[in-house]
Amino acid sequence: MQIEPYDPYQLDAVIRLSLRAWSPVFDSIQNAMDADVYQEFYPDNWRVSQQKAVEDVCAAEDTNVWVAIDAGSTVGFVAVKLDSESSMGEIYMVAVDPDFQGHGIGTTLMEFALAWMKEAGMSIAMVETGGDSGHAPARRTYEKVGFGLLPIARYFKKL
Repeated sequence: MQIEPYDPYQLDAVIRLSLRAWSPVFDSIQNAMDADVYQEFYPDNWRVSQQKAVEDVCAAEDTNVWVAIDAGSTVGFVAVKLDSESSMGEIYMVAVDPDFQGHGIGTTLMEFALAWMKEAGMSIAMVETGGDSGHAPARRTYEKVGFGLLPIARYFKKL
């Protein structure tokens, strides 16, 4: 497995693996969230909004994106944003194809991104994720590479 800078020709592969990877996450979110609120967030199906989010992140000039390649296939990606004012780097998105999960690819992508942030002069790294069961694998990966949790409660109500 190798990590290389994202190239626009990889967009379709990145979208496909992301939507596959995030399917259990959105199932979990739907089960954890009030149905009316969930419908407000994802009126057209979560895949539509997430595909657009991946497209936007891969095209954003303020975001650096790398892909994990294994046997010639794109199997994961990580997107990083830097804030030089606060010296904080943010792992904005990360996903690994479900067929390749559990082999250390997510950890390798995270470690790569953290090293890159440090080289770029950042002194803090941040990543956000959900507290629901669908995000449990992500939380394990983040904790494995040394992130500490800041508990935050975020509440939603349909008006």
